[in-house]
Amino acid sequence: MLQFSTQINNTKKEYQAKIASNMMKSVPYLVTLALLALAFPLASAFDPSALQDFCVAVNGSSSGVFVNGKFCKDPNLVKVDDFFLPGLNIPGNTSNQLGSNVTRITVDNLPGLNTLDISVARIDFVPNGVNAPHTHPRASEVLQVLEGTLIAGFVTSNPNRLFTKILHKGDVIVFPFSLIHFEINIGKTNAVTLSYFNSQNPGVNTIANAVFGSDPLINADVLTKAFQLDKKVIEYLQKRIWSSTNN
Repeated sequence: MLQFSTQINNTKKEYQAKIASNMMKSVPYLVTLALLALAFPLASAFDPSALQDFCVAVNGSSSGVFVNGKFCKDPNLVKVDDFFLPGLNIPGNTSNQLGSNVTRITVDNLPGLNTLDISVARIDFVPNGVNAPHTHPRASEVLQVLEGTLIAGFVTSNPNRLFTKILHKGDVIVFPFSLIHFEINIGKTNAVTLSYFNSQNPGVNTIANAVFGSDPLINADVLTKAFQLDKKVIEYLQKRIWSSTNN
């Protein structure tokens, strides 16, 4: 009986030791999960909430405060003109191959936009004028038609589904974050739109320019294979687009 009891105690101790060992092995895993749980909210966040009324951008570093890629102007030196920019009523120059012009209002020409996560653009179109397919790598866009009739659309990521809509004066369309989108004036008169972005500097990446007009150029063999076109066609496009974007 004593031998049997001793065996039970030994088995119990071995079982407890095994449980303790497994718990110790799981500690790093649990710690990792905890760290990931804490990190994910930070990783998915955008710019932190401002802790001040404004941070007017300046090119100099005398103030010593650097926020969102810009130095902040001394608040005591800030004036109303730092938040003001006239001239958005003036049509842009559309005498180009696309027949359109984008007038951008970003932190670079309106310093008061710094840290506010907003910007605006006016787009002018002649009849048949196109705002070529492009993306904004740091923003979603709301486009409002002020004058004219356009077709606007965007393409989703894979699978590449196209959404298009005919827009008239007063209509609004949303282009989701960073997706390829475009507009074309299908009316017989000039068209004007306003775009609003949830970034002080949304950036723009025009697809044709990026693919065929990069500096230096993408290897023609890569584009020949990718687009399934004759190499001479690729080289023609590269020469034409590169010269128009780099001169």
